[in-house]
Amino acid sequence: MFKKLLALFGKKASATPAGPAAPSAPYKQDELNLIYNLLFCDESSLYQPQGTETALFGEQADAAVVRTIAEDSDEESRVRILACNWLRENGHAVPAHELLGVIVEVPLDEGLDVLAAYADGTVRYINQTGKFAVFEGAPDAVADSAKALVETAKPALRQATPAKGGRMPPPGPGHLRIGFLASDGLYFTQGTFEVLAKDARASSAIQSAQTLLDLVVRQASE
Repeated sequence: MFKKLLALFGKKASATPAGPAAPSAPYKQDELNLIYNLLFCDESSLYQPQGTETALFGEQADAAVVRTIAEDSDEESRVRILACNWLRENGHAVPAHELLGVIVEVPLDEGLDVLAAYADGTVRYINQTGKFAVFEGAPDAVADSAKALVETAKPALRQATPAKGGRMPPPGPGHLRIGFLASDGLYFTQGTFEVLAKDARASSAIQSAQTLLDLVVRQASE
């Protein structure tokens, strides 16, 4: 993914793009906090080559080229999300509610458990203990389960809340949050386990996430 992103950086920008105002830091390790924030694809400056002042997709990006990336179903999902974000931020229309990724956050006794699944079958998992696992479209069982989670979560997206004020800090104890990375922005559904279990759409997404998590943990332990 990052090689492809580097190819999208163009001329030097006239000024250094502003970084996130207050990036979330739910973990003790800086590396894990970076990985966590990268999951959401909502801060393009995090994807810059270190020590440069380049802007994502170049200073004078061609909107048609960026749109081609955003609409390419064979493209990596996180790259598509970044492209969609660029289009919106620069006043271009994007498709509504095309779901490209789902992130489930659960605070546990030892820390925050985070499972991220993308439409291309890639998966990122941060365990509450700080262990981290990456699946880049393989094995097939994990990729298929990731795609199934995204598909199952589509009905829940329709009733989710848009993150108009930006991404919130991680959920507190006793709560679970489902993040929806859509073509038209970031959405969230959050509540206690009891409340979300009574919501048919959210409950289906949670069950699908549990199926994926079981596969991820099994594969990571082999």
